[in-house]
Amino acid sequence: MPELAFREGVMDRIRMREPRYDERAYLFVLAALEFCQQRLPERRHLTGQELAVGCRDLALERYGVLARMVLEHWGVRAAADLGEIVFTLVETGLLMSQPGDSKDDFIDAFDFGSFDRDYRWTAIPTA
Repeated sequence: MPELAFREGVMDRIRMREPRYDERAYLFVLAALEFCQQRLPERRHLTGQELAVGCRDLALERYGVLARMVLEHWGVRAAADLGEIVFTLVETGLLMSQPGDSKDDFIDAFDFGSFDRDYRWTAIPTA
C-alpha cells in the first residue's frame, strides 16, 4: 500500500483509536504481513504467532542489530504491541480477522530480547 494513500484519512482514524504507536509501526506490520505471505507456498490466513515472528524476522532483515531499537522508537516494546497494532488495523477495516483471532495470540509470541540473540552476524572477509 503506498504510504501516501495510507495517510489520507486512515492515519487520522488510527490515531484516534490507538495513539501509542508511530505511523511507521503500522506500515511495518502491513509490510510484515506481505513478507510472511511471500514465504508461504500459497496465501492464507496467518495466526498471530506467525505474524509476530514474521515481524521479528523482517525487522532483523531490514534493521539488523538495530531492529529492537527501531521498533521501540515506534512504541513497539513487546510482541503484544504487534497485536494491538494488528487489531487497530482490523478495527479500521484495513485487515480482516477470523472469529478465533485475538490480541492474546501475540502475547509472548517471541521474546523481545531475541532480537539481540537472533541477529545473524556475518564474518567480514579478510584480505
